[in-house]
Amino acid sequence: MKPGSVKPSRAKNAGMSEAPHYLGHRQRLRKRFGQTADAVPDYELLELVLFRSIARGDVKGIAKTLIARFGSFAEVVAASPELLGETKGVGPAIVTDLKLIEQAAKRVALGAVKNRQVLGSYASVVEYCRTAMAFAEIEEFRLLFLDKKNGMIGDEVMQRGTVDHTPVYPREIIRRALQLNASAVILVHNHPSGDPTPSRADIEMTREIISLAEPLGIVVHDHLIVGRKGHASFRALGLL
Repeated sequence: MKPGSVKPSRAKNAGMSEAPHYLGHRQRLRKRFGQTADAVPDYELLELVLFRSIARGDVKGIAKTLIARFGSFAEVVAASPELLGETKGVGPAIVTDLKLIEQAAKRVALGAVKNRQVLGSYASVVEYCRTAMAFAEIEEFRLLFLDKKNGMIGDEVMQRGTVDHTPVYPREIIRRALQLNASAVILVHNHPSGDPTPSRADIEMTREIISLAEPLGIVVHDHLIVGRKGHASFRALGLL
């Protein structure tokens, strides 16, 4: 054998030792997801999304960094493009794919309640509101407008505010309900702090809306507050 030559078996072994540690990982993860999707942890579910954004390479580090920063898969998907872009390795393609998933989730949740008897599928209403608002970074005030059969005829964000306050104008709410010929409404807003417990201001504002709505035959079925830690229903709490 010539000096400096390497035996074929040794060359092969050397090549194998240099193979990326993630070789075959994508295929294995996709297979596991296909078998037990519900058992896949958040960071691996996020990896599966990132596979579509980044054609080759290890994305586990990016996925774990995003989960560590925002807390969960849902919170990563709901994070603003600006905050997502601050994470190393997250470019426009990843941001677009995450926002696509967020919008898809909202539309799936909305499909479960749209054109249906809302009070007969109230769990779906709560789930839709949590999907749409629970992880928002600022307070939003939303109205679900219902017809005489309690079918949803409108879903509108009336106001957006700051991290801990949203200006609400009760007369504007009633005016919009009359424009849509709504017979009832469900008030919804979020608490970015995560705690859905109603504040004194929330309770007083709700009572003012009810006092304006009742003489006009508009029923306030509920006021939902949603947050990362769950939701609160004024009706269930005996506040209506």
